[in-house]
Amino acid sequence: MSDALKHECGIGHIRLLKPLEFYKKKYGSAFYGINKMYLLMEKQHNRGQDGAGFASIKLNVEPGNRFISRIRSKEKQPIQDVFSKINLRINSEIGSNKNILEDIQKLKTKVPYLAEVMLGHVRYGTFGNNSVENVHPFLRQNNWKHRNLILAGNFNMTNSRELFNSLIELGQHPKEYTDTVVIMEKIGHFLDDAVRKLYKEFKKDGLSKQECTIKISEKLDVFKILKKASNSWDGGYVIGGLLGHGDSFVFRDPNGIRPAFYYKDEEIVVVASERPAIQTAFNLKLNQIKELNPGNAIVIKCSGKVKIKSVIKKDEKKSCSFERIYFSRGNDSDIYQERKNLGKYIMPKVLEEINYDTLNTVFSYIPNTAETSFFGMIESVEEFLNAKKTEEIINKKNLSEDKIRRILSQRPRIEKIAVKDVKLRTFITEDNSRDDLVEHVYDITYGVVKKEDTLVIIDDSIVRGTTLKKSILKMLDRLNPKKIIIVSSAPQIRYPDCYGIDMANLESLIAFNAALALLKEKNKSSLIKDIYLKCKEELKLEDAEMQNQVKKIYNQFSYDEISKKITEILSSDIIESEVKIIFQPIENLHKACPNSKGDWYFTGDYPTDGGNRVVNTAFVNYYEGNKKRAY
Repeated sequence: MSDALKHECGIGHIRLLKPLEFYKKKYGSAFYGINKMYLLMEKQHNRGQDGAGFASIKLNVEPGNRFISRIRSKEKQPIQDVFSKINLRINSEIGSNKNILEDIQKLKTKVPYLAEVMLGHVRYGTFGNNSVENVHPFLRQNNWKHRNLILAGNFNMTNSRELFNSLIELGQHPKEYTDTVVIMEKIGHFLDDAVRKLYKEFKKDGLSKQECTIKISEKLDVFKILKKASNSWDGGYVIGGLLGHGDSFVFRDPNGIRPAFYYKDEEIVVVASERPAIQTAFNLKLNQIKELNPGNAIVIKCSGKVKIKSVIKKDEKKSCSFERIYFSRGNDSDIYQERKNLGKYIMPKVLEEINYDTLNTVFSYIPNTAETSFFGMIESVEEFLNAKKTEEIINKKNLSEDKIRRILSQRPRIEKIAVKDVKLRTFITEDNSRDDLVEHVYDITYGVVKKEDTLVIIDDSIVRGTTLKKSILKMLDRLNPKKIIIVSSAPQIRYPDCYGIDMANLESLIAFNAALALLKEKNKSSLIKDIYLKCKEELKLEDAEMQNQVKKIYNQFSYDEISKKITEILSSDIIESEVKIIFQPIENLHKACPNSKGDWYFTGDYPTDGGNRVVNTAFVNYYEGNKKRAY
């Protein structure tokens, strides 16, 4: 990606359904669950560069012993840091007493983190300071086991302000204005309420206080708590939670915006944000892993009973298409094929642009996340060449062996053009100096491109275009090609995101700036104020009544007009090669990713009512020069 998007988080949840002695006997270690959680998180490290956290609940622990453990890190390698510290703590507790490893109950009592219920989180921060206090899981503590709540998730709420105010109306005094705190306190409120009601009911039946505690554990309805808490949520979310007595859950939004997958058998329940993470960590076949349906929650009671049911009525499924293009790790079998198709489907436009002259065209990709799309693109070129070779052989008679060899030798010219220099740091903040360093973030391969060649480079997406303008195009131009074609496997990114991605404003998007430039050129600048006033009026309405007014800017121009203007903006005067930028058409995106219809980044068709509030707010912020968050 030319400009790295800070994007969403990932979760992992493991519930061991057997006593720890079982895993010791079968797998050779009572730490089986911790080891698997490490794998589950590490296989999702693409989703967390700001921090990582781990929390656990021990079941059936006698009073006076710690039953909740939590550790978080914001170090450069946060997952390794978390589990290194866990390992150090375990080893320090065991010490020289190796015999304790055979006494599982004693081991469980003495060693932190050794538990049956675990929740992991990898953080890619979208809001709040990058401090350890902003790293999940969050913990809401209470002396009553049932009222302890641990929460971690991959989510953003579009209506955090409304939810914050609803807590105040309940009589609470939230300590922070973040959607994580708001969601935790919302669930916590209804958890407290449910525990209180059950306690009164069981006391009325003549049970002792201790007996009440046991009965509450059995009868607490987590589904009902989630239903009440989520009644007014608007956003994309997958939220995992642990209750102090051992109940746990993972809950997904009704549009299925954010991903969640699970596996269960008689030994274990595991939930994660990415399917391959589960598949790899537990050596499973693809069909053994299920997708958690939108609006559903999976709840594992402290008894080990597992139930999946609808909490919120399923809406139209609009799973995020950017998951398929870029966000997910990419080793999911379906995502891998979809990324190949994105490269394959855009190739006809590329062939047309190079006038079908593959002999004088070099194909490559930047960065590594575009590699799979590149494979699809090359497959398409090979299909074109095979058809061309077949036609030549059929139509030409009396071909010599040399001529046949020449025809068959035609193949795409593939080269490794750019390699990112991971050691280079743009440590100077002064603009001119820093720009010079940015220009050299990539190393290039000299001598493989001739002056008569066209250089075709595929990228997964183009967001801001900053790195493309300041680094990549300048670097490619040093190879002196006749023409540089940048291919985006994604369509033009036109609208802000508000469901877990750090992309909350409009003015940073190159497509938006291109549309503004076209308005100025076409003497339509007055439309900007008109849309600003319409956005202001929209913001007086209820979310369900709002429309996306920003669409009217893009509707003034064709897709190709905006692509052409983006090319002009990103092509500096010092670049001697002709430059062309080709974006994936929307229809190709839908064709390549038929089951992920969440395309609001590109179309402005938001999956929830709150999305239109966000985009209209983002435009108002742009017009008024406010840098604040649009949600």
